[in-house]
Amino acid sequence: MANHDRPLSPHLSVYRWQISNGLSILHRMTGFALFTGAFLFVTWLLSALGGEASYAMFMSIMCSWFGIVVAFGYTFCFYYHFCNGIRHLGWDIGKGYDKHVAVKTGIAVVLASSALTLLSAFIVYSNMGGAA
Repeated sequence: MANHDRPLSPHLSVYRWQISNGLSILHRMTGFALFTGAFLFVTWLLSALGGEASYAMFMSIMCSWFGIVVAFGYTFCFYYHFCNGIRHLGWDIGKGYDKHVAVKTGIAVVLASSALTLLSAFIVYSNMGGAA
């Protein structure tokens, strides 16, 4: 028989929001995005196997504004997950647990992944001859 007067375990409202909370959630979200992005990669491969017409249709979708936004977002997810994974490796060896260090490395991860995403977009865009 359940006692409905018992308090629940600590909820989100009990904890004060910190950058580490958001970065942890973002790490999980980008991991899920990378997992689902694998299906996009398989779709690309299957479209190539399906012949010229199916590949052209897939590429027309990926070269549209929607496809470019998806590719840009996927690129950020990759770089964020990669950079934050390196941060986690530091934690695995016992480094970076101090609050001020964790905040600084968290900000560095966001800045590095954003810079790498923009750099990748610039390289792709410049190699396309400026045509989107």
